[in-house]
Amino acid sequence: MDADDWLATRFEQNRDRLRAVAYRILGSEPEAEDAVQETWIRLSRSDTATIDNLGGWLTTVVGRICLDMLRTRRGRPELPVSDHSPVLADDVVPDPELEAVQADSVGLALLVVLETLSPAERLAFVLHDLFAVPFEDIAPIIGKSPAAARQIASRARRRVRGTPEPTSVDVVRQQEVVSAFLAAARNADFSALLEVLDPEVVLRADATAAERGMAASVTGHDRVARAFTGRAQAAKLVLVDGMPGLVWMQRGEPVVVFSFTVVDGRVATIDLRGDAEYLQTVDLVSLNG
Repeated sequence: MDADDWLATRFEQNRDRLRAVAYRILGSEPEAEDAVQETWIRLSRSDTATIDNLGGWLTTVVGRICLDMLRTRRGRPELPVSDHSPVLADDVVPDPELEAVQADSVGLALLVVLETLSPAERLAFVLHDLFAVPFEDIAPIIGKSPAAARQIASRARRRVRGTPEPTSVDVVRQQEVVSAFLAAARNADFSALLEVLDPEVVLRADATAAERGMAASVTGHDRVARAFTGRAQAAKLVLVDGMPGLVWMQRGEPVVVFSFTVVDGRVATIDLRGDAEYLQTVDLVSLNG
């Protein structure tokens, strides 16, 4: 057996597990197959002599691929779970292999709840809670410290256990509202800010954000509009744990994260958080804006 055949054989020995990992993270059989195939391509192009633990290396690579796919999905309008999850399609009968994978630990309810998690939460929860991957191995995949990875998985676990049904949130509409808020703030357009803010909007800032000049608590659209008029020049549009928000960066690092609650097309709450521990665990994905 030559080196190529040996490598292919070793990969096939890991294929079922990689497929299960990818399916649990992505909730989509075709996407899981794509992730596994991309993993094989990367393995075939790598120097295997430097790989001490092939199984761990493959899990890390497929995890990173799945994370990229989730973040790409988050940047597009969300599809209902039924549009990409084969377990919801009445006219599709999964093959026995897939059926066994689904029956093992991923039912419809879990897949639906996983859709409410951010990419990093979803990956950390699946890898640790379903596959017992150590946080030391999960951390480099999501670009966090092991302690932060543990907190992200814990947050995801609480949401999975405490959310009987996912809430319906229009991600596209929230991005439009947050973008309009950012443009109005930058352009010092007080009237436009009033239009995008709920009359009873509440602005809250944690202690660290307050130390940077933010008011700890402000209520009412006129007061909040005055607080932001002509400001937010350095803020950037991002996904904050999967939902559109803003981040203030300095020297390439997040300083304050702006989380929004949008109700009926207007901003109902703005939470400003600069706590160092929070900044280590929050999942931020850049958006055009």
